[in-house]
Amino acid sequence: MGKLRAAQYACSLLGHALQRHGASPELQKQIRQLEGHLSLGRKLLRLGNSADALESAKRAVHLSDVVLRFCITVSHLNRALYFACDNVLWAGKSGLAPRVDQEKWAQRSFRYYLFSLIMNLSRDAYEIRLLMEQESSACSRRLKGSGGGVPGGSETGGFGGPGTPGGGLPQLALKLRLQVLLLARVLRGHPPLLLDVVRNACDLFIPLDKLGLWRCGPGIVGLCGLVSSILSILTLIYPWLRLKP
Repeated sequence: MGKLRAAQYACSLLGHALQRHGASPELQKQIRQLEGHLSLGRKLLRLGNSADALESAKRAVHLSDVVLRFCITVSHLNRALYFACDNVLWAGKSGLAPRVDQEKWAQRSFRYYLFSLIMNLSRDAYEIRLLMEQESSACSRRLKGSGGGVPGGSETGGFGGPGTPGGGLPQLALKLRLQVLLLARVLRGHPPLLLDVVRNACDLFIPLDKLGLWRCGPGIVGLCGLVSSILSILTLIYPWLRLKP
């Protein structure tokens, strides 16, 4: 499935590149047809995915963390609806249900896909916040244990107190820099979370473009879809890179 998805978005990216470089219309048509066949093949292979998504939602209901339980359950439910709409689209495109309004069902499908990705990114943000808090607490304990601390005995030491003219902006810049460094450290130490963030962020461009909320163009959509597909393949080859639960 991941290889088919990667091939489909590679065709999308290739078609955009050929169009920009003035390739022959016949070649462009062949690439679009290949992309369409790959898309239809993926839809055929995903006929049972709605049931799998519902089973995943049932399992997520029992998670102890309330935020994770909500985000993961709602994400899986939206994925189940997305796959159900995809099945209807497959029936229409394959000729089994020729009267299906494909544009309407495609819009529904991408809306559910977008909601699922929003929930996934919300879950990622929540986990990042928890890990940043843990890392910050661990750093504070290490500083106290070694007798270190911030110069001046306060968080604002070294840049002037609240009464120092112009002290607020450097303090804000320092805090922002420390947060960015802490974020980078957390993501570097948790590759599954980093891959999940990048994959969901790449996937987000696809429904945004298809729904007309943010027009990215076929080139960006193809590139983001290809990157996301490669990351998904990596999680299949190396299961430890898959974010759990």
